[in-house]
Amino acid sequence: MASVRSLKKEIDLLMSLVLNDCFYIVEYNTKVDAVAVMKIAEGVIEKHREFRIRVNHPDGKDDPKLVKRYFNDLISDVLSAADEAFEKLSAEVKKVA
Repeated sequence: MASVRSLKKEIDLLMSLVLNDCFYIVEYNTKVDAVAVMKIAEGVIEKHREFRIRVNHPDGKDDPKLVKRYFNDLISDVLSAADEAFEKLSAEVKKVA
């Protein structure tokens, strides 16, 4: 990890990509259940807030090993949350395809 600043930017980018896909599907696919897609978007927004709070308040500030493990866990959580949201979004689209 290069810096906390770059991690925040990566979180913002990844979560905005998921949100963009949600809004794109709602706008251009009229057959999809818009309420379900918007619930996915709400979940992404909540996760984004949680991740930004976690970045700003790491555990074990005195021990570099704990901090490194904390940020590695945070990165894996961010990636898994984005993947989960994309999977749910894909499932909603497949329902109407």
